[in-house]
Formats: sequence, structure tokens, C-alpha cells
Amino acid sequence: MKSWEDSAARLVAVAAGREAADLVIRGGALVNVQSREVLDDWQVAIADGRFAYVGPDASHCIGPDTQLMEADGQFLIPGLCDGHMHIESGMLTPAEFAAAVIPHGTTTMFTDPHEIANVLGLRGVRLMHDEALLQPVNIYTQMPSCAPSAPGLETTGFEISAEDVAEAMAWPGIIGLGEMMNFPGVINGSPQMLAEMAATMRAGKVVGGHYASPDKGPAFSAYVAGGAADDHEGTAEADAIARVRNGMRSMMRLGSAWYDVESQITAVTKKGLDPRNFILCTDDCHSGTLVNEGHMNRVVRHAIACGCDPVIALQMATINTATHFGLERELGSIAPGRRADLVLTDDLVSLPINRVIARGITVAEAGKILVDCPHLDWPDDSRATVHLGKKLSDGDFEVKAPQGANRVTAKVIGVVENQAPTKALTADLPVIDTVVQGDESNDVCQIALVERHRATGDVVNGFVSGFGYKGRMALASTVAHDSHHMIVVGTSREDMALAANRLGEVGGGITVFKDGQEIALVELPVAGLMSDSPAREVAAKADRMVAAMAECGCTLNNAYMQHSLLALVVIPELRISDLGLVDVTKFEITELFEDV
Repeated sequence: MKSWEDSAARLVAVAAGREAADLVIRGGALVNVQSREVLDDWQVAIADGRFAYVGPDASHCIGPDTQLMEADGQFLIPGLCDGHMHIESGMLTPAEFAAAVIPHGTTTMFTDPHEIANVLGLRGVRLMHDEALLQPVNIYTQMPSCAPSAPGLETTGFEISAEDVAEAMAWPGIIGLGEMMNFPGVINGSPQMLAEMAATMRAGKVVGGHYASPDKGPAFSAYVAGGAADDHEGTAEADAIARVRNGMRSMMRLGSAWYDVESQITAVTKKGLDPRNFILCTDDCHSGTLVNEGHMNRVVRHAIACGCDPVIALQMATINTATHFGLERELGSIAPGRRADLVLTDDLVSLPINRVIARGITVAEAGKILVDCPHLDWPDDSRATVHLGKKLSDGDFEVKAPQGANRVTAKVIGVVENQAPTKALTADLPVIDTVVQGDESNDVCQIALVERHRATGDVVNGFVSGFGYKGRMALASTVAHDSHHMIVVGTSREDMALAANRLGEVGGGITVFKDGQEIALVELPVAGLMSDSPAREVAAKADRMVAAMAECGCTLNNAYMQHSLLALVVIPELRISDLGLVDVTKFEITELFEDV
């Protein structure tokens, strides 16, 4: 679409009544997020995909060819913005992700493709960026900052350098630097991390934050001093308060499995902090959530249910987000000159999305998308990224006990429902024929990380608790944040081998085996992370996967998201990587067994 400056002459003429608008919307109640008020019976005139006139009477903007739309008392709200998200977590390419969320009222996304960066490097980021720019809504790309997320603790398919970051800052759709997960590196003065942040700031763009530590002392101040401008890793009211007090934007997320809004929004609803420094986001939503529950409309509804004033909640999903990224003159509100992105709804609490307009065009109505979302032709090598190096057997998943041991005390990754952090647990486990066993009665099963980038054939084994699995089963996934090797969790080593080999055959995705038989499969052929099939097809397979997990005994909410983060070595307390078990409280590799 034309820039504001290139459209200004016509916008002025339409607003003044000298030329006719392309579209006039009448009879709506305009939610003004600039002034935090609802203006009854206001009208909007649109030209060149931008708002020209916003006021009580747009009759002077109407000509013989002007399209008229009657709002019939509905609320006009700005198109919703997601301030931090990963498209790959939707299991969809950018085109299919856009097609899934447009009917839910999302017209702007700020995306960090660091998942594909770990698999395909800068080239993968460019492919995501290029497909994003083809879409009928606004998808801005943040250049990934940390691949690997924690150097020395994991091995990725590719690494991102400071030179890569500097190069990407000149790309047309790059809005800033993706979440700086290597917060210990920043705090300790890592030349590479500081160079990436400096290149971003020199380009006049925003540095995304990720501070997954409870320490709010000098270490936190040092991190903020490095340039991080926002943070979505808060899980408590004190986290939100600390961030805004230090000049950051507090991003509160509601994803498929991250429920961090309710615990933090009290900083606004009860403590009375200025809401303009708070932003709503999703971070990670899989396709089932997108299709069945919604996207940013789901987050806004949740914030309102947590006690937030509806207009303030809308500010947190529109103008606050746009302002943070320096785009408040471009989007995030219904005001002259801005992109004509708006949603018609008849209730500000339940927030039904009746019509979605993007850049002046109706793109969805009554839950149905009305426009095409163009695809890139993804190259063949992006669909051949699972390299196991050999056929795996049950022996690859054996955990050998120390010599002579009949029982061992093992370190165990403890899953926490609805949160990204894990707990560092221990368990007393039996040994049979020199092999350490899981303990179903105490909810301890095996976890393995299978290397899949360089065909080394390496497997790192450990133990995990919290999924509640029963009987013989295994779940394998090539979505394994952030290095994206393959994570296999199971109670049966035979099923673990079957599941891992199956993903090698199909080129990546998620599979569930029970009693030696595959009972669910989600194929994700693009980088082992995404599908370019329609969202509803992927969501149906994802729903079957969730049901299969339940059939294996798992009752956690969206437990697959917990599974996919078990290798995320920048969030405490205990994780697994291709280099071993990682103590994230100390940022070091640790032994699997306590001293025996």
C-alpha cells in the first residue's frame, strides 16, 4: 500500500470534502484508544487504504462511487496487534498463520522467527520475512538475536552472528531485534550480544527482551542498560512492576500454555500503574488454539475477565503495541492517516469478531477469511532437515547406571502446568541389568534429545516428571525450542525409537506411539517446524495429538507446549540439550546422577 506521505494529498482532499472516499462506515460507536473513550455514532472515511476522516459526520466524503457500510451500532475498534509471537509455534507458515488469525481480528503481528533461524540460519529468516511481506495484513519481523540461545550449552543447525543482525536491519520488513534470550551474556558483557543490540539501536529499531530470572537486582539493571526495551517472561505482579519501573514495556502473554496475564495485570487493575506501558501478546500458540479459541481476541477477552477495563485491554493490544515499536503514526488506532485496520464487534467484553478490515479492504466476515494469503515456493532443502544419521533402536535410549549401582538418585526435569519454567527435581530410581528405569508410580518417565541437524546419531538421555504418562508410549517432536533437535518423551524405549525414526521418515513434526502403534501424527515438513497446509487441517491433526496424549495418561493443559520447551536452555531450572543436562540456574552442564 502507499505510504502516508504518498497518500497525504488524497487523504487531505477526502477529509476536506474535495474528493470522495473509497469507503465510509456509518453508525458505529468508535473506540478511541488515543483518548480512552467510546464515541457514539461516529463515522469513518477511508481512502488509499488509510483513514482520511474520523468524526461525527462523513457525509462530505461521500461520492457516487463511495462504498457505504452501515455499522448498525457496532463498536469500531482498531485491528488487534500481537506484540510478541513466533509464527512457527502455530505449526504454520506465515501465509497459513495469517489466514488463521485474520478472522479473529489480528491485523498486525510482530514476529521473531528464531525457531527457523536455528534450523536454516539467516536464509530461513529471509524466507519467513519475504512470505510475511506478501500478506494482506501487517507482519513485521524481528531479526533473531540468539541462535544458539545459550552458546556452549547447545548446538544449533546454524548460528546467527552480529554481522547477520547488521545485514538484516536493512531489510524492508525488519522492525527490530528478536528477544535477547542470552541475558547472562548481556550482563557479562558478551561482545557479540552487545554488538547485536548496538546494530539494532544504530538502525533506530527496538531490542526485544527476554529476562527469565527472578533476580531484580544489579543483574536486571545491567540487562536493561544493554538496550532491551520489553520483556514477556514475567509470571508475577512483581515482574511486571519491575519492568515498567525500569523503563521497559511489560508484555503479558496468553499463549496455548502460558497463562501469565492474570498474575501480572493486577499491576494495573489493583496497583494502578500507568497502563500505557503494558502490552498483551501470545508468544506461542499452536494451530489448535488458533482455530478453536482465537488469537489476540482471546487474549483481550482474558484480560477483561481478569478485571481489566475493556478499553484499557484494547489499548494493550493496539496503540500501546504500535507506540512501543515506533509505529503509532502508522497503525494501532482509528485516526486520520493511519492504516485502515479495524474490527466491527457488537460487544466489548465477549468481543465477537463480526468483520475485519485491513488496509481498507474487508478481509474477513463472520469468522470466514475473504482474501488470499500468498505463499512462497519453499525450496526443497527447507523440507529436508531431519538428519538422524542412523536408524535408532531401543538401545539408544538406555540410561546406563554407574557401575555396581542397584538404585540411583537422578536429576529430573519437573514440568509446571501453564508456565514455561521447569523445576529441578530428584528421584530415587531402580536399576535393572545396569539400565536405569523410569518410575510410573511417581510420574517419572524418560526424555531424550536426538541430534537432527548434522546426522551425528547422538542421543542424550534423562528423566522428566509431570506429564502423567501410563503404560507403553512415546511422543517425539522436531519442534524443540530453541535448537530444534528432536525431543522424545516416553515410558517405553522401543516406542521412543519407533517415534524418532518415524519423524525421520516424514521430515519432521510430532508423533505419538502407544503400545508399538502410531496413534497421532502432525507432519511439519518445512524445517521440521511448520506446515503449509491450511490451518484447519493442521489443527485437526494437532487436536488428535492432544487427544492421543490424554489416551497415554496426560491431563495437563496444552502439555505439548511444555514438551516443546524442554530443551529451552535459557529458562530455569533444568533442561536438556544435545550436550547434556543443563542447570539453567547456573548456566552449566550438570551430571544426570547425584553423587553415589
